[in-house]
Amino acid sequence: MSKTTFTVTEFFKRFPDDNACLDHLMKVRHGEEQDCPKCGKHSVFSRHSKRPVYQCQWCSHQISPQVGTPFEKSRTPLQKWFYAMYLFTMTRHGVPAKELQRQLGVTYKCAWRMGHEIRKYMGSVDGDDDLSGHVEIDEAYIGGKEKFIGRPTSTNSKKTGVLGMLQRDGNVMTRVIDNVKWKTLLPIITQYVKKGTTISTDEMMSYRILPKLGYDHGKVDHGKKEWRNGVHHTNSIEGYWARLKLSIHGTHVHVSRKHLDKYLVEFEYRYNMRNTPAIMFNRLLLAF
Repeated sequence: MSKTTFTVTEFFKRFPDDNACLDHLMKVRHGEEQDCPKCGKHSVFSRHSKRPVYQCQWCSHQISPQVGTPFEKSRTPLQKWFYAMYLFTMTRHGVPAKELQRQLGVTYKCAWRMGHEIRKYMGSVDGDDDLSGHVEIDEAYIGGKEKFIGRPTSTNSKKTGVLGMLQRDGNVMTRVIDNVKWKTLLPIITQYVKKGTTISTDEMMSYRILPKLGYDHGKVDHGKKEWRNGVHHTNSIEGYWARLKLSIHGTHVHVSRKHLDKYLVEFEYRYNMRNTPAIMFNRLLLAF
């Protein structure tokens, strides 16, 4: 049976204290040996006895492996940061700041900041690979409590518009949008979806220009209760929206427009790593 999880017991065995976490950062970011950037000699960098830095054996030049990471300038112990990252990769629905506060024993303000820094880091690790093959594109509205017939707009709703692009059997990519006009949507689509790709959408007018831009476009007319038209449907992206909304509502209750993009990349990372959950945490660790 293939391994699909990285257990909490394995986590604490691998990272029993801050020193183990710092050693990991140094190893993956700088290696155990390197040419000293100050004296130029090939050196083995050893841990300083009193500070979280490593120093050259020849000239004592110091390197801090935390510089350039979410942990730089943080006074929170490294092991707590690593454990918070572990929690983010072991859940399907996200981790609220209150849960981080409870599990890590930090203040709510500290837990809130840690969560956002980890989300931004997950987004940078996941990246933005081009989509191709067959891509489903749809828009969703997240937040708020109003119920509308039709599409909410920026003038009558507190909901935030999001554009989603999901490659079948591949990755998903989402972007916060101000409106669903073609002038807003098409630059995003042409930037991330390769020309010649088959695209499936609903009947919205903004998508009708896609064939002129070099895409094989097909649509389903939801207004006429058409859910599939040959190979064309938007069931996969709509299923993603359903899981995303349930997770945000159940875990975070409400997410502001200001920070929504961070939550989106967090859920993207977990979805795009869905077939290899056992290495989801390790990928974050190695990307430093």
